[in-house]
Amino acid sequence: MHVPDGFINAPTSAATGVIAATALAVSLRGARRELDERTAPLAGLVAAFIFAVQMLNFPVAAGTSGHLLGGALAAILVGPFTGILCVSVVLLMQGILFADGGLTALGVNITDMAIVTTVVAYAVFRGLVKVLPRTRRSVTVASFLAALLSVPAAAVVFTLLYAVGGTTDVSLGKVATAMIGVHVLIGIGEAVITALTVGAVIAVRPDLVYGARGLQQRLKLRVGGELVDAPAEEPVPAPATSHRRLWITGLVTSLVLAGFVSFYASANPDGLEKVAADQGIDKKEERHASADSPLADYGVKDIGDARLSGGLAGVIGVGVTVVAGSAVFWAVRRRRTGDAVQAG
Repeated sequence: MHVPDGFINAPTSAATGVIAATALAVSLRGARRELDERTAPLAGLVAAFIFAVQMLNFPVAAGTSGHLLGGALAAILVGPFTGILCVSVVLLMQGILFADGGLTALGVNITDMAIVTTVVAYAVFRGLVKVLPRTRRSVTVASFLAALLSVPAAAVVFTLLYAVGGTTDVSLGKVATAMIGVHVLIGIGEAVITALTVGAVIAVRPDLVYGARGLQQRLKLRVGGELVDAPAEEPVPAPATSHRRLWITGLVTSLVLAGFVSFYASANPDGLEKVAADQGIDKKEERHASADSPLADYGVKDIGDARLSGGLAGVIGVGVTVVAGSAVFWAVRRRRTGDAVQAG
């Protein structure tokens, strides 16, 4: 759903740029409350993992493919504010280095792919965990449904943005039907990936999953014929090796996915590309400002072997994203620490 330059006119792109900038400023402040010494490294890893999995287009229907958007996954693992920042870092790296998603459309892409998916997914997730049994399995189920709904929600918002600032005269009814229809199918893939990933992290380090905090029910004791909460157990700190093991495992997984598995991804156009071609949305698409980048289109320039070129581009992308993301989140965490010292 990366929107290229030329799909949306300049005024609408500028307006979404303001929305995106405001949301990022709010998210930077909100992330201070979500990030600590345990979750700051995880946030950078989540950004890199989303980058890697977005390279794995999976077939959906009628010559169309889809890929993870990542808003639901990021929000549930590291929190909604940090989640918006994670997906935004990925979009920025993709736009600048890989010519994926227009630079003038960056505000559109952040608004649609980072803000809408994260906000919708986390709202659905929090609503579900309040009514479902307070178990780890419920977190996984809620993750599936939240991710499933976040993708068509983003498709609806794109259609609305196109209705306001689209650069071609097309039938909005047909665009809406096509966009929502194909992205419901893509949402199923998003839901499966999100639920499997959240479930895997919960299985080894439930304390690191933002959406799973505080979900365990307190043990009840019968005292004098009445049920009362048992005293809370003191949390046992996880060893530092556990943090490192999870981080290394996640990074290696991301590198393998981007550097090797991505070669076997579907070559079919994704949902937006397919709808744009079918409905004529792409008539005024502009050449990407980074089209001459050495990594444009997820390949390393001057390397003729497609497997090697794509694999190296994926590995470079994961590396750059994890470094950029980690730098942002460590800076946010340090700012939180500084605020706490001043307050003390």
